[in-house]
Amino acid sequence: MAQILVSGLINIETTLKVDTFPLEYEPVRYPFFGINSTVSGVGYNIARALTVLGAEVAFASLIGDDLAASQVRAALDADGIEDSLVLSTMPATAQSVIIYNNEGKRQIHTDLKDIQDRAYPAHLFGEALSRASLAVLCNINYNRPFLARANKAGIPVATDVHTVSSIDDAYNADYMAAADILFLSDELLPCSPETFVQRLQERFGTAVIVIGLGRDGALLAVRGDNFCERVPAVTTRPVVNTIGAGDALFSGFNYYYGKNPDPYEAISKAVLFASYKIGAAGAAEGFLSADELEKLASSI
Repeated sequence: MAQILVSGLINIETTLKVDTFPLEYEPVRYPFFGINSTVSGVGYNIARALTVLGAEVAFASLIGDDLAASQVRAALDADGIEDSLVLSTMPATAQSVIIYNNEGKRQIHTDLKDIQDRAYPAHLFGEALSRASLAVLCNINYNRPFLARANKAGIPVATDVHTVSSIDDAYNADYMAAADILFLSDELLPCSPETFVQRLQERFGTAVIVIGLGRDGALLAVRGDNFCERVPAVTTRPVVNTIGAGDALFSGFNYYYGKNPDPYEAISKAVLFASYKIGAAGAAEGFLSADELEKLASSI
């Protein structure tokens, strides 16, 4: 399997476990073992998940020149992810706080610092793209110039636009137009997922679309086969936190689709991969290797 280029956000993530939503005011709480800080971010979650599965990954991102950067680089080293494309050009590393409860519901607070106003060096991206079989470009501003570059080079683009409510979404329109593999969530859709898929295919001609349906699984649409059906969720262990479920689904699909361009096998494995992942608290935790996933699949 050739190298996968992942370009996207990395941040320090702090998770806080609460009893219920809405959170009632208390001057002090003591959630023993309920607060944890780790390296996360959509780009990192995907890069780590793909690496654990067994892919060769090139990871491009922007972080700060601060104490958090040391934590980031230590995590990348421990994960076996090369950090030469992770540049400390920001004054501070992005951070997030995620509040979650026992039911798996979560509220995410993300501080991107000034990353949306920064550019990633085009020559470094170009060098990484020349070695890639797939470009996983997260929907962050510095990736916008690289969508057309990957398309022109004939490198398939996979992207996840997360929550959109219209195919005319101003922030994500160029990502949706450039994607060969497009993922999104059903959370804000103005119509049924099936109808939204039809609109996307009519507008952009997207080859493969996956819409995450949360506890109901996922919807897979394959344009060349005129296929659009729902894939049910599976339960592999108790849910701890649903944060990162979409990143895991996306990563699992791209790993298996990259090995063998069979979207039906890929979505089946991806659903299983994401199901196991949400038994962990952090967004970048709970990933299985490909061998471990195969053993789990054989037991279900």
